[in-house]
Amino acid sequence: MAQPSPAYLGTIRAIDWFTEYVGIALACILIPILIVPNVYEVISRYVLDDPTVWALDVTTMTFGALFMLGSAYALLKGAHVRTDMLWEGFSDKTKGTIDSAAFLLFFLPTMAILAWSSWDDFTYSMAINEKSNSGAWQPIIWPFRAVIPISCAMLFLQGFSELLKSLWAARTGEFLVKHEKIEV
Repeated sequence: MAQPSPAYLGTIRAIDWFTEYVGIALACILIPILIVPNVYEVISRYVLDDPTVWALDVTTMTFGALFMLGSAYALLKGAHVRTDMLWEGFSDKTKGTIDSAAFLLFFLPTMAILAWSSWDDFTYSMAINEKSNSGAWQPIIWPFRAVIPISCAMLFLQGFSELLKSLWAARTGEFLVKHEKIEV
């Protein structure tokens, strides 16, 4: 089997390492922020009969941030949706060719456009100090809006790593990394 150059493999490993550790760190930070306020709200609402005004906003923003910021980690782990009944019948070379085309033509351009356009939304939101209107608390939401371009940038970066892996598979017929099969 042919071996990729050290720079090629080093690029993939560096991006994958970054995505892996940022994904784990974000989960360690955001999951407690998601759980603790919800537990507090349930106790406050049903035991103390004194609901909070901030629980809805905190829950929505934290879950949204966890979902979006975790998407690059999911891409790394191969946890995004595929049509397995068709995909499993293809050779690794065909899979690499299809993935390479999809990353080049669809995924990377989409992430670049979304990152660019959402950055504009974020800066505008910050400039006007935009606030949520979903409840009485009305927190500022520009930090939440910042999650969108950050997530797109992280997805773009991980997508580039996946493109390199796919190009290698298209060329050699063997994937550099085998994703674990995640079923729900």
